[in-house]
Amino acid sequence: MANTASARKRIRQNERRRERNVARMSRMRTFIKKVEQAIQSGDKTAAAEAYKVAQPEMQRAAGKGVVAKNTISRKLSRLSARIKSLATA
Repeated sequence: MANTASARKRIRQNERRRERNVARMSRMRTFIKKVEQAIQSGDKTAAAEAYKVAQPEMQRAAGKGVVAKNTISRKLSRLSARIKSLATA
């Protein structure tokens, strides 16, 4: 257990930040699921619209340090490729 006042404060700060990060991660995952559902349905326009909404949310999570920037780049690239493949399929 924390003995000093600064250590107790650090615990409180860490808990608040953790809750914020969990909420950001959950929000990002929700947007990704919406894109994946649109891709699954085969509707390219709906998937593209969902992607446009999800992209800034995902990049915001990366900017806040919740997820690594390269991870978001990879996920966005793969989602984009899946949306593009709907036209040829």
